[in-house]
Amino acid sequence: MTQESGEVWEKFAVALADMARDLLAQDSVQATLDRIVEHATVLINGCDEGGILTVRRGEVRALAATSDVVRRADRIQQDLREGPCFDAVTDREQLYAIEDLRRPHEKWSRFAPELRKLGMGSMMGFLLYTEDDELGALNLYSRRPDTFDESAQRAGWVLASHAAVALSSARTHQQLGDALETRHEIGEAMGILMERHGLGEEDAFAVLKKASQDHNIKLREIARKVCETGERPR
Repeated sequence: MTQESGEVWEKFAVALADMARDLLAQDSVQATLDRIVEHATVLINGCDEGGILTVRRGEVRALAATSDVVRRADRIQQDLREGPCFDAVTDREQLYAIEDLRRPHEKWSRFAPELRKLGMGSMMGFLLYTEDDELGALNLYSRRPDTFDESAQRAGWVLASHAAVALSSARTHQQLGDALETRHEIGEAMGILMERHGLGEEDAFAVLKKASQDHNIKLREIARKVCETGERPR
């Protein structure tokens, strides 16, 4: 490694540390997703646009995007059912890239020309994952061909790895918060049933559970309705 390249990677490491702190400071999963793609356009040399998508049962879902161009690219992958980021999730490969969208691409013969029509020259996609949890794919786009060299790909892989950990942490934090809120609402609803309708603790919970099962509605929603109306669910 030359002194110049060493200095570049040192600056990248510092910026990556700043990104990690920024991602952990976000107060929601969506905010974390949005910041990941924003950081990618700053930290990855030549990156003009970025986005995150998931593919579940063949359906593409855009989670974050820096512009409408990225959302249109996601829709193209959905419609054609092909593309590097689609494959990154479905085939579990860590990296896919199209170096030059001007040249015919054998694997993505339909997707590549459509992406070129959107003004893109090259792209790469990374699987966002932790050891136990696959989360989707990070898409990076450049308007110029042959932009993402080996150094950019390595930087993108490092960024995607850090981003996946931050995203997993944000999701866990949100799930914990949702669970605590649900527990609070159920407890409040049980208290209302016990006080206003003369039920015991076990009977109050049984009423909520049965209403949830009978109406195929989440227990939390049943509890919330009881809290709002004070009425015993039918």
